[in-house]
Parts: sequence; C-alpha cells; structure tokens
Amino acid sequence: MGVIDRFRLEGRTALVTGAASGLGAAIALALADAGAAVACHGNRRPAEETARQIRESGREAGSFSADLSEENGADRLFAEVREAMGAPDILVNNAGTIHRAAAEDHDLDAWKQVLQVNLTSAFRLCQLAGREMLKRQQGKIINIASMMSFQGGIRIVAYTASKGGVAQMTRALANEWAARNVQVNAIAPGYFRTEVTSALQKDEMRNRQIMERIPAGRWGEPEDLTGAAVFLASPASDYVTGTVLVVDGGWLSR
Repeated sequence: MGVIDRFRLEGRTALVTGAASGLGAAIALALADAGAAVACHGNRRPAEETARQIRESGREAGSFSADLSEENGADRLFAEVREAMGAPDILVNNAGTIHRAAAEDHDLDAWKQVLQVNLTSAFRLCQLAGREMLKRQQGKIINIASMMSFQGGIRIVAYTASKGGVAQMTRALANEWAARNVQVNAIAPGYFRTEVTSALQKDEMRNRQIMERIPAGRWGEPEDLTGAAVFLASPASDYVTGTVLVVDGGWLSR
C-alpha cells in the first residue's frame, strides 16, 4: 500500500458529533472526501446541510439529532446511527459547550451541563463505539480536546475541567485498547474562526492580544484541522495512540 493510500477511508463509517457547523462540519466533509460514509450529528440543530453536501459529493451520509446534555442522549444517538448506518469504524467526539463566569459565581447546573456534554457524553460514545470496535479488532476514536487541556484559562472553569478530562480519558482508553487495535487520540485546536469564538473575534482588544501571541499570525480556519482528523482516522496512524495532537498555529510553544 502506497503512503497516500494509507490515508484513504473507503469502506469505513464515521460518526462525527457537532457536525452541523464549524470544526465538526469541516471534519465530517474531510472524512467523506477521504472516502468514508459519515453520520453527521447535530445537538441544537440537525446536521442535514453537512450531510447534504456529502451526499452531493457522491458519498453516503446521514443526519442525526440528539441532545448530548441529556443523560441518555449519547445512548439514543448511537442506537440510531447503528440502526441506520451500522456501528461506526471511526468516532469523532467534537460536540461541546462552554459557560463563561467567574469561578466563585459559576452556576452548578451550568457546571453539570458542560461536564455532561463535553466529557460524560464523549465517554459514553467512546464506550458504546469502543465495544463494537473491540469486537472487530479495529477502530479509530478522535476526541476534540482544547488548549485548555494544557492551560487553565479565565472564567471557564467547567470547560477547562472538562477538556482536561478529555485529554486524560483519551490516554486512559488508549492504554486499555491499543493491544486490540483500537487507537484513541485527541486533537487540541487553538483559536479557530467559528461561531463559538465570534465574540472574541469582534472584541478589538482580545482579537489583537490573541493575534499577537499566535506565531502563525492568524486565526485558524476549520479546514486547518481536517488534515489532522483524516490522519488520525486513517491507517496512516495505526501506530499512533494516546496522543493529543495540537493544531494551534504555535500558540502553546510561545
């Protein structure tokens, strides 16, 4: 097999959460471009537009909706995807949420919601998909971590706690499943142009501060994350597991 062929995903099915827009949509489209059939999940709204674009490219895609802030949301999503498209060979846990508040005033219900969406639901999907992958002795799991997996941040204590947990969960699962040919990795994006960061982009002072620290001198675009996602989803990364791949334009090295 040639090196380029090792990045191909024909015959594989991927589930991408939070695929209605932003980074999740870009990842879903990239996996489809590499040959995968893609189950596109939307949390607040369906990911039908992403699925439509994939189908127009000649690949199989489905649109699924589930509220991952609910305790049984991950179970319901996985059951619907498995029935419609089969158990996924590739899982991308991209769905996430954030709550900004001073730590001393942080609402406990908001804390629980952030942890439920970002960490608990991600673990449950890893568990459900992982069981099927372990039976087949083959699978790829990609969790979307964050720079806050390494840094503390300000006014985002629940988000930081959840993303620190995502990184450690990734390493723990990788340790348990590597010998059975299931690779578990994470991607830690830097500052990307998405809806989530729109307020920061519009804040003249914060935007300037962010740009001054990024060695690349620009915000990331969703497409900047897709190469890392395809690599970690493909046979090219069969000997890579337990890693948190940083895609940040050099932010953490500064």
